[in-house]
Amino acid sequence: MLKTLLEKQKASLDYFFSNFDLKSAEKVLEKLRLCSGCVILCGVGKSGLIAQKIAATLVSTGTRATFLCPLNALHGDLGFVSSNDLLIFFSKSGESQELLDLLPFVKKRGAFTIGVISLKTSRLAKAVDLTMILPVDKELCPLDLAPTTSTAVQLLFGDVLAIQLMEDRNFSARDFALNHPSGMIGRKITMKVIDLMLQGEALPICKHNEKLIDTLHELSAKKCGCLLVCDEKKQLLGIFTDGDLRRALESKGAHVLQLPLSEIMTKVPQKIHPDELAFNAMQLMEANPKCLINVLPVVEGEKVVGLLRMHDLIQKGLV
Repeated sequence: MLKTLLEKQKASLDYFFSNFDLKSAEKVLEKLRLCSGCVILCGVGKSGLIAQKIAATLVSTGTRATFLCPLNALHGDLGFVSSNDLLIFFSKSGESQELLDLLPFVKKRGAFTIGVISLKTSRLAKAVDLTMILPVDKELCPLDLAPTTSTAVQLLFGDVLAIQLMEDRNFSARDFALNHPSGMIGRKITMKVIDLMLQGEALPICKHNEKLIDTLHELSAKKCGCLLVCDEKKQLLGIFTDGDLRRALESKGAHVLQLPLSEIMTKVPQKIHPDELAFNAMQLMEANPKCLINVLPVVEGEKVVGLLRMHDLIQKGLV
């Protein structure tokens, strides 16, 4: 049953793309580009929910936008609308009475109006300044009543407009971060390695010529699962981990305890700069599923400045 419904929805979306009027869409986009005020989205019912989502996407990607409830607009919120604004009405039928009642008052305030509609002969299509027809052959609903396909193409169209405006404005990851300071998205694009790494006395640093037996206390006391092997200038030469210790004892026996770290360390460890995003560090540590990295040296100009642990990334919810 699900396969059949998916095939039907695919056919309906194919119909949408085959009959989509790109020239009309470009006119809508140009009006959005030229809007000096606020892009205001309206709709009722399911189309209203879609309008709210698109407004939120526009705002988060750099376009000044908001959702206006038609009923509330007729009871005071219309005062928000100015002649510099652009209103987009979402309605499959174009016959939603709440939108038709609101339209004349919006026009009196001088705002430009666009109707995103699926019925070109509707009253709303004829009354707005610019009409965008979203072709829909039928709803996925077997009764052809519940808004399903129609809301899917409304959302698709709105998201495409939002992303095109985002690209037009060269909206960067930094800009996105300013709008998303919290949650998973915010952490991924704002939190840097330097914000999470161990520093100073917490670092398990040993010299390359020290014997393993003389560094075991540092390995245990710092509880990092590794030793950062450095020269006199704290430049990173290698890393020695708990895993390296187990493997060395298994292969060489107790004799390994008398060897200098330079002979048993990993000489070319993965490393990262303190200004890198913590999310990028996590991806580096998980790049090879067969050999996951639990600790990552942080270096600046080859000098050790910190240590990043997978444990800390997990605690911050980046994994």
